[in-house]
Amino acid sequence: MTMDRSQGRVQRPANDAAPVATASGHRGLVLEEALIFEQGQVGRTGVDLPEPTAMLSRLGGLDRQGAIGLPGLAEPQVVRHFTRLSQKNYGIDSGFFPLGSCTMKHNPRLNEKMARLPGFGDIHPLQPESTVQGALALIHELAHWLTTLTGMPAVALSPAAGAHGEFCGMAAIRAALAARGDVRRRVLVPESAHGTNPATAAALGYEVDPIPATARGRVDLAAFKAKLGSDVAATMITNPNTCGLFEDEIQEIAHLIHGAGGFFYCDGANFNAIVGRVRPADLGVDAMHINLHKTFSTPHGGGGPGSGPVVLSADLAPYAPLPMVVLEGDRYRVVETADGSAAATFGRLKAFHGQMGMFVRALAYMKSHGADGLRQVATDAVLNANYVLARLKGRLTASFDGPTMHEALFDDRFLKDTGVSTLDFAKALIDEGFHPMTMYFPLVVHGAMLIEPTETESKEAIDQFCDTVLSLAERAASEADAFHASPRLTPRRRLDETQAARKPTLRWTPPALPAAAE
Repeated sequence: MTMDRSQGRVQRPANDAAPVATASGHRGLVLEEALIFEQGQVGRTGVDLPEPTAMLSRLGGLDRQGAIGLPGLAEPQVVRHFTRLSQKNYGIDSGFFPLGSCTMKHNPRLNEKMARLPGFGDIHPLQPESTVQGALALIHELAHWLTTLTGMPAVALSPAAGAHGEFCGMAAIRAALAARGDVRRRVLVPESAHGTNPATAAALGYEVDPIPATARGRVDLAAFKAKLGSDVAATMITNPNTCGLFEDEIQEIAHLIHGAGGFFYCDGANFNAIVGRVRPADLGVDAMHINLHKTFSTPHGGGGPGSGPVVLSADLAPYAPLPMVVLEGDRYRVVETADGSAAATFGRLKAFHGQMGMFVRALAYMKSHGADGLRQVATDAVLNANYVLARLKGRLTASFDGPTMHEALFDDRFLKDTGVSTLDFAKALIDEGFHPMTMYFPLVVHGAMLIEPTETESKEAIDQFCDTVLSLAERAASEADAFHASPRLTPRRRLDETQAARKPTLRWTPPALPAAAE
């Protein structure tokens, strides 16, 4: 095995392509890991506790009658098991993450240090207000940054993530319409919007009316005009949209929906592309959620906590959900009841005040960058995406003409007649050490491949990814069988993902013991 220094890539001998069988099942540092239940043994433990003294049960006859079923392991076994599992995960700390519309970017360790400060990490939401004035001050300052960056007068901080934020914004719109006695049933949603947009509208009882896209990948303005009416409550538009394009007729769309008596909800999941450069209020937006766990770098994915604050226009601000943090004199107070200035609230979205850890991380990111730094974030994110587009569009087929915003979108025309699908191509990327790009989304593009490099990636990292993609594109014409077999170098080969989603095995069943000899 040699290193080609001119290309920065490892050159493998031809006979090194096939997986090598080993006695242990391990392959180098890619270890074959059994389930923790399979490793467990009855009676084995990492601690030595005395038998508890007899005591009167207070379980009302619901005492456990048998073993709880947890595996028995020594401490080193537990540590090694979870360390090995962590090494099988691909994360932003492992390498380049090209997922489109997900903004998987570096989370500065400064943010983590701030979130772990005792004054933020050890507090409880049921503490008296007098003991958490510093935390409430941080929440209030975060709200100031969000309203300043968006130009909106109010923000609701309690939503737990993007889709929850959509629900919040649309619930505020529904409350505003109800307050004026206006019953409207339709919501206009472009086909290029995030999939949670129509789902949110439907969850709130609205009829979703789709708007097609033009050949330019943007909202068809003529179709939008044709569907406007007195029964339209709102439009939900993702901008920049899921094709990676800025809706350049957005102000006209806002003017039209307002003229029809409806509201403009903007999906702000892609705010990373315009933060510091465009204020949504100036575009005519009435409500927009912001994914703190995307734009402002907090951990994203893996089921971890998110945060989706919603900024609101003056018309919607009175209907914001509880609780609210307000400054009265030199003290902060949490508004918990629907009275006074909060009398028109549509209610409560969740317990307590939102994700405090996310608030700390996001504010640390904002303050460490400053207004000029956040503007540079958007500038570099768009630059990197257009660099990817320029590097790849000569071999891959770009879905739309012209420059892009935060992500580059390709379709599968370049794979025509090769026998290789978008899925095959993505699986081959895994063998090359890369997490695949977003596949088959947006749905308006056939065989879509959506790549978002974000501003935190270096030119060297992007070039390595692009070199790999171009190499795979060249090989697709003559090595279809190899693509169909990918991934070959992972602990598990290609799975039946449809069956895994529909019929997951969620419970481990111990093997049956052999029958006792007669």
